[in-house]
Amino acid sequence: MLVVFESILPVFLLVILGTVLKRWRKIDDGLWVGLEQLGFYVLFPALLFSTLAQADFAGMEAGTLAIASIGSVTLMSAAILLAWPLFRKAGVSAASFTTVFQTSTRWNGFMALATAGKLYGQEGIGMLALIMTLIIIPINLYNIGILVWFGGGARDVRVFLTKVLTNPLVLASALGAVFNLLGISLYAPVMETIDLVAEASLSLGLIMVGAGLRVADALRPTGVALLSVALKLFAMPLVMVSAAWLLGIEGNALLVVALGASVPTAMNGYLLAKQMGGDAPLYASVATLQTAASFLTIPLVLTLAAYAAG
Repeated sequence: MLVVFESILPVFLLVILGTVLKRWRKIDDGLWVGLEQLGFYVLFPALLFSTLAQADFAGMEAGTLAIASIGSVTLMSAAILLAWPLFRKAGVSAASFTTVFQTSTRWNGFMALATAGKLYGQEGIGMLALIMTLIIIPINLYNIGILVWFGGGARDVRVFLTKVLTNPLVLASALGAVFNLLGISLYAPVMETIDLVAEASLSLGLIMVGAGLRVADALRPTGVALLSVALKLFAMPLVMVSAAWLLGIEGNALLVVALGASVPTAMNGYLLAKQMGGDAPLYASVATLQTAASFLTIPLVLTLAAYAAG
C-alpha cells in the first residue's frame, strides 16, 4: 500500500499545486476559465485520440472488459435511479439528485490516466484508455439523460442527442478507435503535434482539477455529499472489480480496472450541472471531498484488488 501511495503522490501534489495557484493573486482569475475550456475541448480529447489511435490492444480482452465496465456503470446508474423515491422522501431536490448521479458514475480521466502511467506505464495508459472509450458514451448517455429529465429544462430528445454526439471526449475517443481499427496513420508531423499536446494535458489537467476544488464547501459536508463520496469511492470500485474478477480478468488488467473505478468524479460534470439545471455548488463540494478522500482510498482499493488479482 505504501508503494502505491508513493507512486500516486506526484499526481496529488499537482492537484494541490492547482489549489494553491488558484488562490495566488498574481494569477488572473480569468485564466482558469480559459484553461478549463482548453482542457475540455482540446487537451483531453488530444490525449484520448493519441492514446487510442496508437495503442496496441493485442492481448487485451476487449470484449470481457466491455462487459465488465459497461455492465458495472449501467448497474450503478440503474441502482441510483431506482433510489430516486428514497432521495425525494428524504427531501433531496431533483437538481441535487442529478449531482449525486453524476458524481457517483463519472471518472476523472486526468487522474486515472496519470496514475496508470505512474503505476503501470504505457501499457496501463492504453488499457485504461480502452476502458474509458468503452464507457464514455454510456456514461454521457446516462448522465445527460438524467440532467435532461430531472434538470428542470425541456425534456427534448434532440437536446439529449446533440449533447452526447457533440461531446468532444466522445468524438475524440470514437475517432481514435476508428483510426486504430482501420490502421489509419496521420502524417507524422501532425501526429507528433497531437502527441505534444497530449503530453501537456495530464500535468495541466491535474492542476486544473486542483483549481476547481472548493475547500471551504468541503469543510461543511452535507449528508448527500458524503453519500456521493461513498458511492463513487467504495461502491463503484466494489461493483466494477467484482464484475471483472467474476469474468476472469486478472493481473494488471484487474488493477487497471480497479484504478479507473476508484478515482474521483470528473470536473466536466460541474459544467454540465451549470448548463443543464443541476446542483453545481453541490457538485463542486462533492468533487472536493472525493478528491481529498481518494488520496487514501485509491491505495486501499488497489491493495485489496491486488489480492484478488493474485
